[in-house]
Amino acid sequence: MADLVASQTLLDGERLFIGKYTNISDGTGETAVVKIDVTTLAVNAYGRACNGVKINKIWASTHGMEVRILWDASTDLFTWVIPQNVTYLMDFSSFGGLQNNAGTGVNGNVAFTTSDMTSGDMYTIVLECIKTYASA
Repeated sequence: MADLVASQTLLDGERLFIGKYTNISDGTGETAVVKIDVTTLAVNAYGRACNGVKINKIWASTHGMEVRILWDASTDLFTWVIPQNVTYLMDFSSFGGLQNNAGTGVNGNVAFTTSDMTSGDMYTIVLECIKTYASA
């Protein structure tokens, strides 16, 4: 059996991407599972592909498990942790969002890893992200 997971795009606009992610665990969890694949996001008005995101806000509710948000790269880089048994909003908009500072092999994607889960534990996470594009 595997965790019951879902990803939903709420908005994929010119500037913002908002995604909702859920997991009901069977106890196995997730390890570095890509949740935002920037190659699948809409291009901008100039036809430029999205090459990354900055995490602007996080709405989260966890029950029994911790979720680690990672920048996807050759060696994934820890970005933020959502602790067990919380409901909260983290707002990084005052400084432009959490920027991807991953090194070698950085691809702009965002991944999740869960820990301390048992069967029936769950999370719901909504990420508001500012899209970035390669310059011409």
